[in-house]
Amino acid sequence: MARFLIILLLLSLSGCTQLYYKAQEKIGNEKRDILVDRIKKGREDQDKAKEQFKSTMEAFQAATGFKGGQTEEVYKKLRKEYDEAADKTKKVSDRIASIEQVSGDMFSEWDKELAGMSNADLRSKSNVLLKATRRRYADLIRKMKAVESKAKPVLKAFEDQVLFIKHNLNAEAITSLKSNVVKMDADVQILIRDIETSTKEADAFIASLPQGS
Repeated sequence: MARFLIILLLLSLSGCTQLYYKAQEKIGNEKRDILVDRIKKGREDQDKAKEQFKSTMEAFQAATGFKGGQTEEVYKKLRKEYDEAADKTKKVSDRIASIEQVSGDMFSEWDKELAGMSNADLRSKSNVLLKATRRRYADLIRKMKAVESKAKPVLKAFEDQVLFIKHNLNAEAITSLKSNVVKMDADVQILIRDIETSTKEADAFIASLPQGS
């Protein structure tokens, strides 16, 4: 029964996706255009995540200078920063999933169209372009997923520290940051470099695609 319901859900989602594509085609947007738009938004999401990770790390570093006062306020500040980082990371993951969906549909459509071409020379040239586009896309999605993968342990380290402070709410708990903040910062810097590499790859991929007028 559960499997049947899953199949129905997938069919329903597939139907909604096809309706979306048809609606986009009516206003002149092919799957390639949708893919480019989602990659651009994915780039923006990664940039926002990068800035948030910087902000969150700075908040943790600032907390190591705690000289006394309301530990509750320190906890609330760090919790807010962590929540923002987690939210922006989820948006990056959701965007990657949406990019993978439309890219898969675009490449499947391309394959079918190639199979229907009768002119061997044109079919061969289009096939060369397809293979090149697939290679560039594979490089892009690999870098985007590397960002997603690196973000998870960084977020977990933030979360663990926030929860430890929440459970103790004393100066000693905040002082414990000093022994972890250097490692956390090193991981954040690696993540930031990966994000910058990924966004550059996104720009290169978009530039490689023929743009409509």
